[in-house]
Formats: sequence, C-alpha cells, structure tokens
Amino acid sequence: MASNGLSSPPLPRRDSSPSLGSSVRSNPLASKVSSVLSTSYADTEFRESLALLDERGISNSAETRRQLRLDAQKEVIDSNGKIITEFGRVADQLRRIGTTIDKLNKNYLEMRGHVTVAHESTSSILEEASSLMTQRRNIETKQQVLKAFREHFVLSGDEVASLTLTAEPVDDQFFAVLAKAKRIKKDCEFLLGFESQTLGLEVMDQTSKNLNQAFQKLYRWVQKEFKTLNLENPQINSSVRRAIRVLAERPSLFQNCLDFFAEAREQILSDSFYLALTGTAASGAKDNSVKPIELVAHDPLRYAGDMLAWTHSAAVSEREALEILFISDGNEIAKGIQEGRENELWLLMADETDGPAEFDAVKALNELVDRDVSGAARILRQRVEQVIQTNEETILAYKLANLLGFYRFTFSKLLGEESILLQSMANLESEALRQFRSLMRDHITTLEGEFQQTPADLGPPEFLQDSLKQLTAIMKTYETSLASDGDREADFEPILAESFDPFLVGCSNMSRTMRAPSHSIFLINCLLAAKHTLEAFADFTRTRVSRLQSTIDEHAANLISSQYAFFRRESGLDSIFTALAPLSDSSKDDVAKVSQLETLQPQNLGAASQCLDDFLPSAVMDAMENVKHLQDAKLAREITEEAADRFCVDFEHVEALLIEADEMTEGQRGDEELRSLRELFPRTTGEIRVLLS
Repeated sequence: MASNGLSSPPLPRRDSSPSLGSSVRSNPLASKVSSVLSTSYADTEFRESLALLDERGISNSAETRRQLRLDAQKEVIDSNGKIITEFGRVADQLRRIGTTIDKLNKNYLEMRGHVTVAHESTSSILEEASSLMTQRRNIETKQQVLKAFREHFVLSGDEVASLTLTAEPVDDQFFAVLAKAKRIKKDCEFLLGFESQTLGLEVMDQTSKNLNQAFQKLYRWVQKEFKTLNLENPQINSSVRRAIRVLAERPSLFQNCLDFFAEAREQILSDSFYLALTGTAASGAKDNSVKPIELVAHDPLRYAGDMLAWTHSAAVSEREALEILFISDGNEIAKGIQEGRENELWLLMADETDGPAEFDAVKALNELVDRDVSGAARILRQRVEQVIQTNEETILAYKLANLLGFYRFTFSKLLGEESILLQSMANLESEALRQFRSLMRDHITTLEGEFQQTPADLGPPEFLQDSLKQLTAIMKTYETSLASDGDREADFEPILAESFDPFLVGCSNMSRTMRAPSHSIFLINCLLAAKHTLEAFADFTRTRVSRLQSTIDEHAANLISSQYAFFRRESGLDSIFTALAPLSDSSKDDVAKVSQLETLQPQNLGAASQCLDDFLPSAVMDAMENVKHLQDAKLAREITEEAADRFCVDFEHVEALLIEADEMTEGQRGDEELRSLRELFPRTTGEIRVLLS
C-alpha cells in the first residue's frame, strides 16, 4: 500500500525513546503494521477512494497493486491534456470576439458622426415641429374646453325646441332639458366671476328667456290638464304631479294654477252636489241612477244628515286625491316656492318687509280642498238654514244642532280651524241652537197656565214630567256628540239653562202658595224626579246633580224640623222642652229651679205624662202620615227617624233634670207624702226610643 501511494499517515508515537524509533525504522513489517493501524476509516476521502476501487472491480493482487499507480497517473495526464485543448479553443473564440468589438467600435464612431451631422442639419426642423405640436395640443385643449362649455352652458336646437315650442310634448325630455337650463343659469354665476362678464351675461340672458318660455309652456299645459283631470282616478298622471312640483318654482304661476284648479273643481263639485240633491244635472238632464236626497226632505234630520254626509264624503275624496298631487311632493314644492321667491325680486322685497312665509303643504292642501267644496257648501248652507227655520219641534232642533256640531268637529279635523266650511258649520250650529232656545221659550210660554195648578198628591206636575222626558232625549243626543270630556259639562250647561231650569223655577213658584210641610214635600218630589233623570248622564251632569242634592237636603232638613215640631206638639211636651232647654243638669242652681217651674207642677206634669202615653203608641204612624206624599219612602223614613232622634235627645235632657231635681229635694220632703217628679213622669228615654223606632 505504501508503494502505491495510498497509505495513510503514520500514527503518532506513544514513546519517543530513541531505541524504539530506531527499532521501528529498522523493521519494515512493524512500519507496515503501524501504517495500517494509523489509517482512519472514518475519513471521507479514504472512503471515497475505497468506493472508487470497488466500482472498477479491481482485485487485490500484486500485479494490480503495481499497475494501479501507473493507471492513475496516466488518467491525470490525459485529463490535463483535454483541459489544455479546450482552453485553446476558448482563446481562439476570445480573439474573434476582440476583432468583432473593434469593428463595432469603428461602426459606432462612424454612425455617431453621421448622427451629429444629421442632428445639426434637422435641429431647426425639430424645433419648428415641436412648436407646431404645442400649438396643436393647445388647439385641442381649447376645442375640448369649447365642447365642454357648449355641452354645459349652451342648449342645442332640439333642446330649445323641446323647451319652448308648445307643439312639443311635456314629457321626460322636457323636464330633463328644463333641469339642464336651470343648472346653466345657476352655473352662470361662476362665469360672472371673471373679469370679462360678457359671455356670462349673454348665456344667462338667453337661458333666462328660454326658462321663462318653458314655464309659460308648462303653465298652459297644466291648465289644460286640469280641465280634463279626473280626481276619482287613483292613477293620476305622474307628469302632472311633476309639473306642479316644477311650477312651484314660479309662485305667481303656481298660485294662478291653483286658482284655476279651485274654480274648476268648485264648479264640478257644485254640479255634483246639485245632482245628488235633485237627481238632475245642471244641464237639466235627468239621471235615473241617482236617488235624490230631496226624497227624504220630509224627515228634516235625515235630510240634513244626508247633505252633510255627502259634503263630508266629497271633502275626504278631494283631499285624498289632492294629497297625491301635493303632499307626496310637499318638500319639493316648498323648495320650489322658496327658490321662486329668491328669483322673483318683487316677492323677495315683499318678504323683506312682511317677513318670509314658509310653505306649509298641509295648510295649502286644506285651503285648496276648502275652496273646492265652497260652492257645495253654499248650497248646503241654504238648504240647512231652510230646514232649521221651518222646524217647529224642540227636540228635533237640538238634534239638528248636535248633528251640525258633530260635522263641525269632523271638518275641523279634516280641514283645520280656519276653513270656510268649518265657519259655515259653526254658523249653522249657532242658528240651530238659537232656534232650539226660541222653541223652548215658546213652549214654556204656553205652559205658564199649568204653573198655577198644584197636583193633589204633591207629585211632580205633568209639565215637569214632560220636560224631563224631553230633556232625556236631548241628553241622549248630546251623549253621542264628540265634545271633549273636559268641556262636555260646561258645554251642556246652557242647554240645561234653557230646557231644565225654567221648569224647576216654575215648580218653585208653585210651592210658594203651599203651606209647610207640603211645599217642601212637593219640591223634594220634583227635585228627586229631576235628579233621577240627570243621574243617568253623570258624565256631563255631575255638578248639576250635586246642586240638586244640596237643595233636596235643605228641604229634607225643613221636613225634619216639621216632624220634630210635630213630635213635641202632639206629645204634650213642647212646653216642658221649652222650659227646660236653657237649664243644665250639671248646674245645681238650674236643678234647683226645676221643681219651681210652672210646667213641672204635679198637676201639669201628670197631664203631660198622660198625653205622652196616649201619643206614643201611634206616634210613628201619625208622623209618617205627615210625609205620606213624599214619593221616596226611604227618604220619608229617614226624615221621621231623624226627627224622632232629636225628640229623644230632648227627652233625655228632661229625664236627667228630673232625676237630679228629685235627688236634690229628696231630703226636703221628709215624711211628707209628696210624690217625686219621676213618679209623676215615669217614662224613660229607652222606652221612648223603642216606641219611636
């Protein structure tokens, strides 16, 4: 292996003694072994060498080991020769490349010379071409600016024709051109900001003329459409709504259109109302499909109700139809009117002096509907006034007033508080109430003779009963009205003053000719009947019922005093109660005076005791007989019980004084056979209460 040059380096020496080194160098075998042992088989190059030998399939023989080194050296020499050959070829290629580069440099210098000469000869032409290109770009820019200006600020011939010629239709194209013209006019303010204002003034002047002609065309077209407009058709032409919204930018034209529309609709609704009333059109043609309202003219309430219902229905339909025209675009109309005020200088000057008035779409709608139905409202007022004036029934007059009040409230919700129709309803209602009051006063005048005839049973007189029945009908009618809860009682008070108070006053005057307690019984019966009638409608009669109850209580107190006087008088104790009333059983001086009183002398006291005994068994029956005409049995019993209770209180006071007097005189009597006061007057308070209960 050492001879082939493939041996590994020798291993390091473990002993550096001269004897061992000389021994190794002198022994070839040891050197061989040492070389083998020092070889590292983990070395990468060694392993590659072994792998190479293995690939060549070389066997381990002496011949092979000798030839291996020579073969390796030969292969190295052959490889070096091939490399030298290849580098020679590379050198040839480099020489050819150098030659080519020299030629290129020469050609470049020649071309550079030609270019320099050409540049010097064409520089003036290029400068001129550059100037022309710059001019061309400037011209193209100006053309673009001019084109944009014409597109933005100038209307084409077709657009002007569509905007101004009446032969052209009012369609989407018209509104598009109109919007463009308004935009041009607005943008002209920008042109006026330049030093030269001629262009801006000319464009604005021409555009203003076109706009004025366009609005005039639109105004005439809207008037034409209004003549044939069918508000009963829910699908109203959208172009009409759009035209109204645009026309609002010219408040004067817009108002003229509204006036024209209101006049046309007023005539149409007046003719329709006349047809509904008579079944005959304004032209005289008979319409058999319509049932005339006048067929029920014999029933004034239904007649007036049908006319009012037709008017209300027409107003509602008119409002619903006009809402589609105005309210749906209310904001746009308001904006248009505001813009028109800014454009129309005379309106702007008026606003500065009078204050700006903002457009209220709802208010404008209410005013327009009110104007539309004003013709029908005039006919309605004439017919209803005729019904009111020819009516002679009191209750019917009030029902008419209540019906008119109902529709007045309804129209106030529909058209607002300032409508002409609402004022007509208010005037008719006032007239109906005046007729009601007049009829009521006439009725009271005819009953003045009955106010002098007192009923034998002290019950409510017939005229009061009739008036209460009439009042019940009136209150039932008022109960269905739409008056607010807070105002119902106050609103109904004038009705009570006309239809109720005079009859109570008549009853009060009748009672003045009666003796007590008949006059109190009579008035209580009348007041109770009135109270029972009013209590059924406590929502708007609560205060009046309370006042009636107070009056009843006053007269009941008079009856209690009368019954109390009856108990004192019939029991024979009136003089005793009167004599002992100022005395107190807690005062010895007062007690000492008791036995000295004339009324308490034995003979008088015994007679009073006997009279009391005779009175007590039938006392309650006799007392109830006094108030037998009182129609409220419970009240009669309560009055008698209250009087009896007062009598018992007085009797208890007398009893206490008698007992105290007997106790004081008990020692003075001694053996004398004098009877005590209690022996002469033995009745006790408990017995009295039992007998009078």
